[in-house]
Amino acid sequence: MINRILIRIKVLQIVYAYYQKGNNDLRVAENELLLSLRRSYDLYHYLLLLIVEVTRMYEHVIEIRRNKYRPTDEDINPDMRMLNNRLAAQIADNEHLQKYVKEHGVSWGSDRDFIKKVLELIVKSDVYKDYLSSEDTYEADRDFWRFVFKRVISNNEFIEDYLEEKCIYWNEDVDIIESFVIKTIKRFDEKAGNEQELMPMFNNNDDYDYVIKLFRQTLLHGDEYRARINNHMKNWESERVANMDLVIMQVALAEIMNFPTIPVNVTFNEYIDAAKYYSTPKSGIFINGVLDSIIEELKKDKLLLKN
Repeated sequence: MINRILIRIKVLQIVYAYYQKGNNDLRVAENELLLSLRRSYDLYHYLLLLIVEVTRMYEHVIEIRRNKYRPTDEDINPDMRMLNNRLAAQIADNEHLQKYVKEHGVSWGSDRDFIKKVLELIVKSDVYKDYLSSEDTYEADRDFWRFVFKRVISNNEFIEDYLEEKCIYWNEDVDIIESFVIKTIKRFDEKAGNEQELMPMFNNNDDYDYVIKLFRQTLLHGDEYRARINNHMKNWESERVANMDLVIMQVALAEIMNFPTIPVNVTFNEYIDAAKYYSTPKSGIFINGVLDSIIEELKKDKLLLKN
């Protein structure tokens, strides 16, 4: 589940913090990186569990309305489609989700006001209106929650702010993890029952090896990479360059020089995109120019053989 885009983001964040703190403890920083990735995987499970908690909140709201003084006909006979949603029930029973929740303490127990607000956003949405008029099938139930995440939850400022306040490790993670949840929902099969597979933390051992190697090489050869960067910053003084620009170029060089199967243009594109979000408006152009100059030198000196 944790792909290389997210890995790059996390490595940038932890390397930047490493230099800002100035403690130079590689082991502590590496543990912080792995913890940050674990918290991203926690968020994946939190968002799946959100489906279950919103459904339970809907049941709670129905009971309150039925028992209020002078309930209306609508209060007495509410629409039960969402409460009886097959996908939500399947997720609630999912053995993999329940095991993770139990082992890692994932819970929305102290977030009832947030859950209620999310429910309100859903019920007021066009997604909900379309769902009520759709055919009563498992596929419609599954599509309902897929569209809830795509059109109601994703890019909602209130939800993103709340999640980022709930866990400092979720800053910048929310959009990416939401996309994984949407993919997971799309893969759900009614026949799989409570044994439906969820996404693993790492797709394979290569991704785990990648994160460790990228992080270690970035810091262990940090002086060498920064020296190269400084040599190619024409008319720029290193102290005037944004610290994040230096970190982005340093991590990019670590990837370029230590992962022969990753094309140079892929590395360029990923880290220039990162610069758009983590540094200054002109950082992308600056980083591209400096890295391009370094690559030419490395190839000339036959220290870089890949394209």
